[in-house]
Amino acid sequence: MKNIITSITALIFLTMMSITTATEVDKSYGKQKVVYHINYDNPKKQAGALRNIQNHINAVGAKNLDLKVVLHGNGLALLIEPDALAELPKFKFANADDNMTAKIDGLKNQGVAFNVCANTVRGRKVDVNEDLYDVDQADIVPSGVAELAKLQMQGYAYITP
Repeated sequence: MKNIITSITALIFLTMMSITTATEVDKSYGKQKVVYHINYDNPKKQAGALRNIQNHINAVGAKNLDLKVVLHGNGLALLIEPDALAELPKFKFANADDNMTAKIDGLKNQGVAFNVCANTVRGRKVDVNEDLYDVDQADIVPSGVAELAKLQMQGYAYITP
């Protein structure tokens, strides 16, 4: 009987320690400013990038993150509506299907900003209002690469998944 009580006490203690440790790990990340760079159109790789972003939020906490995603070049495929692809010959993929847009919405609801390169929009003749999923004029930046450099100069960590 004594062994059972000792075992239960030890198990409770270990459980409490693991919960405390997990909480401390979360707090150890602190506040973060991060920019994710997406310039590729592969739908599986883009879905993976969105998973990485969600995992980042899960680890650090949305309130501890200032997270931006900068899209330029082929990366804009993430936000291209499937119906628009026929009118955009400079793109091979239009990845803003229901599954992808649900992930994008979930990230936006946690404070993630998606920035779109104006050079790509102009150069590839993309109609922001018709061709892209949930993009406002405020989401457009003059240059994707210049925005990445600016954010890094402001202390944002650069991640390219």
